[in-house]
Amino acid sequence: MILNIRIDHKTADIGKIEASTMKMEEIFAKIREDHDIQEYVQIKTCNRAEIYLVMDESTLNYHWDGLVVEKNEKALEHVLKLSCGLESMIIGEDQILGQLKEAHKTSTKKGYCGPVLGTVFTKAIHVGQAVRRKTRINQGSVSIGSAAVDLAESVLGDLKCKKVLIIGAGKMGTLVAKALVEKHLKAIVVANRTYDRAVCLAKELGGSAIHFDRLARAMSDADVVISATGAPHAILTMEKVKLAVNPENLKKMVMVDIANPRDIEENVGKLGVKLYNIDDLRGIADNNKKKRESEAKEAEKIIAEELELLEKSLRHLRVEPIIAHIRSQAEIIRMRETNKACRMIGDMNGKERILDDLTKVVVDRVFSDIIQNLKEAAEHDDKEVLKAAESLLKKN
Repeated sequence: MILNIRIDHKTADIGKIEASTMKMEEIFAKIREDHDIQEYVQIKTCNRAEIYLVMDESTLNYHWDGLVVEKNEKALEHVLKLSCGLESMIIGEDQILGQLKEAHKTSTKKGYCGPVLGTVFTKAIHVGQAVRRKTRINQGSVSIGSAAVDLAESVLGDLKCKKVLIIGAGKMGTLVAKALVEKHLKAIVVANRTYDRAVCLAKELGGSAIHFDRLARAMSDADVVISATGAPHAILTMEKVKLAVNPENLKKMVMVDIANPRDIEENVGKLGVKLYNIDDLRGIADNNKKKRESEAKEAEKIIAEELELLEKSLRHLRVEPIIAHIRSQAEIIRMRETNKACRMIGDMNGKERILDDLTKVVVDRVFSDIIQNLKEAAEHDDKEVLKAAESLLKKN
């Protein structure tokens, strides 16, 4: 059974997503304790937390409140849609594809991802790339970072001649920076715990970089603060912001927090700051969705076709050990008999390759129908044929 457990922006706000991420870890630990988990891949982004499991087919008696749970075909369809950006808050965004690649790579490296999820994620990445190549789903500026900039612009109007402070120079901070490039800002300041990364990003933007300990000074006269770090807790508390910025500037300031968990304490808004988080991007996300409806329909057609092929590939996996055994045994016999024939014939004047190729062709043709029948039995879930084949394999 392939199981997907998730919470995302479609079913929860940022507060619930933050709280449920820990809950998911507890549920996952319990499932691992009670069931045979063969493979798993975890994904965490700014507005979702997911886990994909390959496990024994059994009843799961756990408290799933607030979490979406899907299995087999539904779980597979979801990961394909996810890779294409159809499940993202900002429809068509490209970042999810990189996040899926990274999750797959990490899980494979640690030995958690095996042949089943390897097949699933390889297909998902392929489909995500194909949809972006064949449709215009990702045309234009589509990312959480660009949406954060759009939100700030909708509040302040034109950002020209404004000073923007970006906190975090990781992937999300870089997306914010790219969206700001053409806004003709008065100044862009980048703060990051690793100063060298802040310097690199600031250089690309024609801005300046600061050490994290100078954050308060940079914030004091900023018009817009966009925060996107990977910190496990809030880095801007009510007390820190109050000490750094005078009351007059606070009332003019816009803060957009696109981190998960959040970088800016919720009560900072009580200071008069216009404080926004990922939930506040929904309006921009809805406008983006309407623009991409026709492209999304085209993407779904591709997904439907690829889902069928993926399911077929996964069914083939069941008979792969049988087919591998057949080929292995056939090759041993072929090599033995070919060598015997060569010794009997004697000097072949360099034509041994012809005999070798001939025996390969004969073996391939003899077993071709058998292998094809096994694959078809797997595709149609013909349990009797599969059981018989497995039984014969054990006897050999």
